[in-house]
Amino acid sequence: MKFFEFVRKPQGWFGLILIGIFWPLNWCLPGTRTAYLFFPLWLGYILVMDALVLTRRGDSLLSRSPLQFVLLFVLSAPAWWLFEWINSRTHNWKYMGGNQFTGLEYFILSSVSFSTVMPSVFESAEFMRSLPVMQRLEKGPHVSARPWMRLSCLAVGAIMFWLTWRWPRTCYPFVWTSLVLILEGINGLLRRPCFLDYLHQGDWRPVVALALGALLCGFFWEMWNYYSFPKWVYDTPGVKDPCLFEMPLLGYLGYIPFAWELYGLRNLLWPWRQHLKL
Repeated sequence: MKFFEFVRKPQGWFGLILIGIFWPLNWCLPGTRTAYLFFPLWLGYILVMDALVLTRRGDSLLSRSPLQFVLLFVLSAPAWWLFEWINSRTHNWKYMGGNQFTGLEYFILSSVSFSTVMPSVFESAEFMRSLPVMQRLEKGPHVSARPWMRLSCLAVGAIMFWLTWRWPRTCYPFVWTSLVLILEGINGLLRRPCFLDYLHQGDWRPVVALALGALLCGFFWEMWNYYSFPKWVYDTPGVKDPCLFEMPLLGYLGYIPFAWELYGLRNLLWPWRQHLKL
């Protein structure tokens, strides 16, 4: 029954068509095709996930507010450029084929591609949140949300970030955890949505839904990247083999705090209305 409901959703059909067209083109065409095909391919993924969420829950990111759905794309690009700036210090990944574009072309094409990151992760997280098993996480262990806890998160995160910047080839794993703690501390002190508010009530569903959603996205990011061009490759000291596509298996763990960071950035930069249902 759910399948027949899904196929009646227009964004689901359109998303499947985009994936069906641009996935094979992205893998088979010669030249720098991914620079132009990345966005429509991932737009297809986003629309399919939105249709799945709408089918399971009765509403979705797109159906609740088309304007805020579009604004997520706008917010996503500068959010990912933050990680590109950090990577200019850690050098954990690089793009093969990026040198075939001028600086302006590279910035524009990259920004368009980066605009899909937040919508992809948040749609996937809302899908994971819709699964019945997630209800078991509504009443879990309670975590303190007092001001001293928020200040501790901020202080520990700042120290970890400094260590990363000081010794980037050794402390690079702190990139992901440090920003989570920094954003959690800042958002909590500014009274913006944050994880500690949920965890204080014993509700672990948003934390886990984002983690699982990011892992799902990570699988498709790495799979579709494998035969792409331009493409990214990794250089992570101490974490090489075994790999699933270009990514070392241990590297997939980095997607989990990455989703939490996106959530923190979203709430820091756009706190006026809580549009996500996690």
